Amino acid sequence: MTTGFSSNSCRFADYFVICGLDTESGLEPDELSGENFEQSPLRRTFKSKVLAHYPENVEWSPFDQDAVGMLCMPKGLAFRTQADTREPQFHSFIITREDGSRTYGFALTFYEEVTSKQICSAMQTLYHMHNAEQYDILHTPTTPRCPEDQRHLQPHPLNPHPQHTLLPTPSISRLQRFNSYDISRDTLYVSKCICLIAPMAFPQACRKVLQQLHQAVSSPQPPPLPLESYVYNILYEVPLPPAGRSLKFSGVYGPVVCQRPSTAELPLFDFPISQVFELLGVENVLQLFTCALLEIQILLYSQHYQRLMTVAESITALMFPFQWQHVYVPILPASLLHFLDAPVPYLMGLHSNGEGDRTKLELPQEANLCFVDIDNHFIELPEDLPLFPNKLEFIQEISEVLLAFGVSPEGNPLHSQGQAKHRGFRSTDMVTDRRNGNLASSPLNSYLLRENETIARLQALVKRTGVSLEKLLPASSDSNKDLKVQCDEEELKMHQLNIQVREVFANRFTQMFADYEVFVIQPSQDKESWFSNRDQMQNFDKASFLSDQPEPYLPFLSRFLETQMFASFIDSKILCHDDEDKEHTLRVFDSRVDKMRMLNVRTPTLRTSMYQTCTNIDEKAIEMRVVKIDHTALHPHLLDMKIGQGRYEHGFFPRLQSDVLSTGPVSNKWAKRSAPAQWRRKDRQKQHAEHLYLDNDQREKYIQEARNLGTTIRQPKLSNLSPSVIAQTNWKFVEGLLKECRNKTKRMLVEKMGREAVELGHGEVSITGVEENTLIASLCDLLERIWSHGLQVKQGKSALWSHLLHYQESKEKTDAAPAGLGPPERRKSDAGAALAPLKVSLIRDMRHIQNIGEIKTDVGKARAWVRLSMEKKLLSRHLKKLLSDHELTKKLYKRYAFLRCDDEKEQFLYHLLSFNAVDYFCFTNVFTTIMIPYHVLVIPSKKLGGSMFTANPWVCVSGELAETGVLQVPKHTQEITFECQNLGKLTTVQMGHDNSGLYAKWLVEYVMVRNEITGHAYKFPCGRWLGKGVDDGSLERVLVGELVTPNSENEDRMCRTPPMQQSPGMMRRFVTISPNSKPKLNTSQIQEGVGEAINGIVKHFHKPEKERGSLTLLLCGEYGLVWALEQVFQHGFKSPRLFKNVFIWDFLGKASNTQPLHLNIQYTVSSVVRHFCRFMRAINSTSRNIGKDGKFQMLVCLGARDHLLHHWIALLTDCPITVQMYEDTALIKDRSLVNSLIRVLQTLQEFNITLEASLVKGIGI
Repeated sequence: MTTGFSSNSCRFADYFVICGLDTESGLEPDELSGENFEQSPLRRTFKSKVLAHYPENVEWSPFDQDAVGMLCMPKGLAFRTQADTREPQFHSFIITREDGSRTYGFALTFYEEVTSKQICSAMQTLYHMHNAEQYDILHTPTTPRCPEDQRHLQPHPLNPHPQHTLLPTPSISRLQRFNSYDISRDTLYVSKCICLIAPMAFPQACRKVLQQLHQAVSSPQPPPLPLESYVYNILYEVPLPPAGRSLKFSGVYGPVVCQRPSTAELPLFDFPISQVFELLGVENVLQLFTCALLEIQILLYSQHYQRLMTVAESITALMFPFQWQHVYVPILPASLLHFLDAPVPYLMGLHSNGEGDRTKLELPQEANLCFVDIDNHFIELPEDLPLFPNKLEFIQEISEVLLAFGVSPEGNPLHSQGQAKHRGFRSTDMVTDRRNGNLASSPLNSYLLRENETIARLQALVKRTGVSLEKLLPASSDSNKDLKVQCDEEELKMHQLNIQVREVFANRFTQMFADYEVFVIQPSQDKESWFSNRDQMQNFDKASFLSDQPEPYLPFLSRFLETQMFASFIDSKILCHDDEDKEHTLRVFDSRVDKMRMLNVRTPTLRTSMYQTCTNIDEKAIEMRVVKIDHTALHPHLLDMKIGQGRYEHGFFPRLQSDVLSTGPVSNKWAKRSAPAQWRRKDRQKQHAEHLYLDNDQREKYIQEARNLGTTIRQPKLSNLSPSVIAQTNWKFVEGLLKECRNKTKRMLVEKMGREAVELGHGEVSITGVEENTLIASLCDLLERIWSHGLQVKQGKSALWSHLLHYQESKEKTDAAPAGLGPPERRKSDAGAALAPLKVSLIRDMRHIQNIGEIKTDVGKARAWVRLSMEKKLLSRHLKKLLSDHELTKKLYKRYAFLRCDDEKEQFLYHLLSFNAVDYFCFTNVFTTIMIPYHVLVIPSKKLGGSMFTANPWVCVSGELAETGVLQVPKHTQEITFECQNLGKLTTVQMGHDNSGLYAKWLVEYVMVRNEITGHAYKFPCGRWLGKGVDDGSLERVLVGELVTPNSENEDRMCRTPPMQQSPGMMRRFVTISPNSKPKLNTSQIQEGVGEAINGIVKHFHKPEKERGSLTLLLCGEYGLVWALEQVFQHGFKSPRLFKNVFIWDFLGKASNTQPLHLNIQYTVSSVVRHFCRFMRAINSTSRNIGKDGKFQMLVCLGARDHLLHHWIALLTDCPITVQMYEDTALIKDRSLVNSLIRVLQTLQEFNITLEASLVKGIGI
């Protein structure tokens, strides 16, 4: 055993604290605890105070009296009588300072008899007043208040006592007998708390120390030494064990053992993780774990403070190597309930008063809240929570570990409650405490295990591992019987189970992020610039990382990569220079990644979706530490105290002698305050500077910046709750929300702008559909948190939708008649050449969402409305309109709410206005099955034949998701409104007529189609005739569209957004009709056009599949492949005779009729000729009434699909008919130019081109 410690060692505990009733100040009601003062006085809470703490202060850990007082007794003082149960209760807590450092507290609450006559008299007086009020209520003839008031007189759910139950008899004697405190007959008890404040979390050891101290004053026999000796020993003579060491020290009645993991092991965790699975079950724990990883607001709810702490600490421990970065208050004092209004991610624990009050619990925001009712085995999840990768296999692996320790994977909350209620405080408690991970091996329990259906299913899963439930516990005992452990066996099993479960969780992250280092983006600028801009810089190549992941992982990973905890993890990776420089968790994680790669011989970027179980669980280190104790601390001893000091009265924990506890021994070098202070400061510097090579000034600057960047709003300060402090805290929340909005909008814009943003130095090249959905969902969450901040009264789970409904209700009372969905009123003369603009209306967009039957919840409706507003580029405008109703805002929100801070609100709306710079289809692409109304308007030529047209026109609208089929268009109105399932982004319109009547020739300029919900309008240019004997004789055409947007000045919808492609326009089409008027393109321009068209298709296929858009635009759109090849065939085309138009299709038809014997010998044995002739015959024989240009377009598309275009070009070059129909200078007769063209077309061979149905309808090949 080692006996010496280095000067860097520090103390096991910093403070010993006593909290309770201050008899000098008397009974002070705790007004901030939220209690109902109509309850009986014994059920009310009163203010507690820190009565004493030893020592007064230590340099490295200043004593926070407000925080300690609140967390030792979170609901203040509690009173009991001799008839009530008064079992001591243990709980731990955590204090997070503003710099992010943590201190742990461990409190034991018990009851002492009240000896102060003034306090007893005050309680008697309170009871007299209370009973008089209740007597008046019971004799009041009106009855509505009686049930409500009687409810306050029911027994407390935690402690039901018949003598306190109000009987219906309205007799004052009955009232006094059953619901009173009689100073002459009853003994009054009040709660008191003793507490240890320590730098590290050793709850098991601290529980034993406090229990033995309490036992010393409650036992009939006094302890061997004064209490001061034991407190002095734990404060000054018990050191904190170094990493990888174990420690044994003496309590009042027995030894206490604790051990600390080495730097190569998982971080210290001393809470019983088995209790979490018993209380919640594996399924719920994994759902809660997922919410924590995605930084969703989490509220834990339980009657037991220690359960709140155990669940919170367990979930954060399972996150390794990631760390929770936001508000973390596992036990929220009753006086700080207003922090539930915090519009930031948080993990908080709320004390429950008992069964049935969950329905009365009004939470400010629930749109993105995970509510965990620990005692009732129940969890409420937010909507759209993604599944954790390999969830089923993960649950199976965890269940196998739990079964091996006798813990039910489905949980056993009633068992845990029973154990919690009947815990005693003997030194052997840990042996019989089954909450720590073991079921007793009785025949009854074994039978229950066998009979449980779920256990039976899981038993079948673990048969292959050789685990037998019947022989489980004896085998576990036998495995350790040869080891003489220095701690309780149950405690050892707790540590073993903790390690195994944590290793399984850690293995998941090791598998998912095995090659994360490849995607870390090292900063190109100096560190100072990186520090000042790191909020806005990308530190991880998310797009590339996600593209390597299995498809099922993407919903979860895309959201997880956006969290603060992941960003902080990558930041710490960037800031470290070598292995010694790494923070502990990062170093441990990287070593596991390296080990896994070495064992699996895995390439750096190889990904697999195969589930790999954890294989590196090693418990020997723990066993060795508890078998061989590394250090035994000094035993408690008599102190230099005066005669008579140290005596105490039986049953009362006294105030200790502060003079002997104020300072420690000077002789022990490890106990010098200067050395631990220096060590502690150094440790905190390393923690906050993340081991960066900086000089001291830079390091301190970074530390301060880190504090300002988030910790000030991430952690509430447990201090005095003066109005100024509350106002300052809320102001920090407002500033934090505005900053988050600014960062989020900038991030979304940078991602949407793509390569242009990359060239400006903003990060990644592209954004996948999953990433865009993730960012928009994150924006919706931010809006919900903003709208939940400072609510007067919560109504519904979505604060934003509730506000919208209030606004809708107020406006519908004043508005006359709402606008309908029918077709807009036709305008006369030239105004009819365009669609009438849709009216911009917030109410109208709300009605659209309300009419969608698929959306059931308020949260879903709010998110759909946000998506629709973003797609219409109206989000900022709508919200500004909503907030312009100042009376409604004042009615719904408190003064400190974000929405009532005018300057911040204006900046917030300004940031949202930036979304108008980019195009989102976040509504259209998500709600793919809803019914949407569309409006089609055909614009004929103003000069030729529009009014005389007699045939019956039709259209067929196609989009990326579906097509409508043939829709008849009234020939007199030439417009139609219809409703169908969402078509997605519109791509083509097929239009034609039945060639009936006297004048069946129709010159169409363009067709307009508008989505009546999103307002997106598409223009499909035509500029061609439809009719026999005119133009190319086509009765139907396929038009390719472009998206048009409203002009900001006159809302004219004819201005388009480049660089969208469209169907070849009127001027270009007349080139084919009148070759004499065509513009002269030289061969280099034609070659360039072909190259750009092919390049566009190649780029299309090199994008991720979800980003590609429509291939039809690249084939048939403006400057597409069809247009480029038209230029090739038109170059050098001989002029036709007068009054006769010759089309490219005429040349191709003659070429296909030429006998193969006349062709060059190199093609006579080739199948190319047969393919070409077969395609020509199929197109000519189609039942569709398409013209010659339409047939040429179809041939090019089919040739591109089947990779035949380059063969056909070579074939046509050598065809005899080419000599007759082309000039000698034609491109098609220049062998070198043709060979170059063939090489370019050959690049399409590697792509699988799929054609839209509208392009090849009626063709069977």
